[in-house]
Amino acid sequence: ENQAGNDPAFNLLADRAIPDFLNQTIPVSEKYTESEINAIVHKFMSQNGVDGHYEFGIGTNIGFTTEFPIQSPQFLAALDQSYKDTLHTRRCIFALSNFGIAVPASQTFWLIVKEPRNFVIRSLGMMISGSMLFTLILITAFALTVSTMLRQKKISEIKSDFINNMTHELKTPLATISLAVDAIVNEKVMASQDKIKYFTGIIKEENRRMHSQVENILQSALLEKKEIKLNIEEVDLHQAVRKSIANFQLQLQHKHAELETRFSAEHTMIHADQGHLGNVISNLLDNAIKYSREKPQITISTENVPGGILLSIADNGIGMSKETQAKIFEKFYRAHTGNLHNVKGFGLGLAYVKAIMDAHHGKVSVESRPAAGSKFTLEFRQESR
Repeated sequence: ENQAGNDPAFNLLADRAIPDFLNQTIPVSEKYTESEINAIVHKFMSQNGVDGHYEFGIGTNIGFTTEFPIQSPQFLAALDQSYKDTLHTRRCIFALSNFGIAVPASQTFWLIVKEPRNFVIRSLGMMISGSMLFTLILITAFALTVSTMLRQKKISEIKSDFINNMTHELKTPLATISLAVDAIVNEKVMASQDKIKYFTGIIKEENRRMHSQVENILQSALLEKKEIKLNIEEVDLHQAVRKSIANFQLQLQHKHAELETRFSAEHTMIHADQGHLGNVISNLLDNAIKYSREKPQITISTENVPGGILLSIADNGIGMSKETQAKIFEKFYRAHTGNLHNVKGFGLGLAYVKAIMDAHHGKVSVESRPAAGSKFTLEFRQESR
């Protein structure tokens, strides 16, 4: 009789043969002592990988009662406890005839084991561990696949947007230059030096704009490969700002913009790449003009701070939210422009500004609120004086 129910540990024990010490035709109590049986039981338990405290007894059925001529010291107490606490103690009663042992049918072998659950866990441990590892691999592979698909989709969208924007940005100045050239060859225009000067100015400005866009694309490719090289020299920051402002005169006039300079810095010499510095200032000026709904009001200011100089470019444009400010220096990111549908670009300008400032060991920051304008601040390090 097996009273252990469906316990896997005892099912395994019940399927194995009892050692030879029970294979007797005479009562076991007349053949072995308690200590000898204990040694054999201990070996049997170890061979079957069952841990935990155990008690045993050799029972002889007499009527409706069972006597235990051989038993371990705490067997009766363990037997009594096993009836009270079936969750932590398991009883297993082996009828010796079930194992082909030629003994009286009235003789049984009782085995009580405390906490046999670790046996089941250990038996299934490799299978459970393997299943968990395989499941983890499947989940990881699925997550990587989904992540790759989403990344590829995003790259495809960025590529399409970039091509569309690039086509527009290059097509617009070419069309303007073509119209200006056609106007210049008109006899009435050729007779007026002022008109010729006006249209040649347009051609120059659109050429500068197209050159700037191409330069942004080329510089972006170099930045991505980390191949950009700086030609560091001593540069007057105020002079660099004035030069950039001069290049934007036509755009400022066309937009009826008001530009104010507040040069408070006394020490203006910095070590920088003059070409890249001009591009950085031009990018910020271009944004200040583009992202204004009506008449732009731009303020460019400088001031000395301990160890460096600050250059700020503020506008009264559409501004931006905190979420947008956190992303504007990312490559290809373009802020939402509300109802300004004519604002185009590659999403490279501010990423380029950030990369160049990092290369100069400087900093770039932004302060902005929606509908309240934006203020970009560049911080350049200076030699100790």
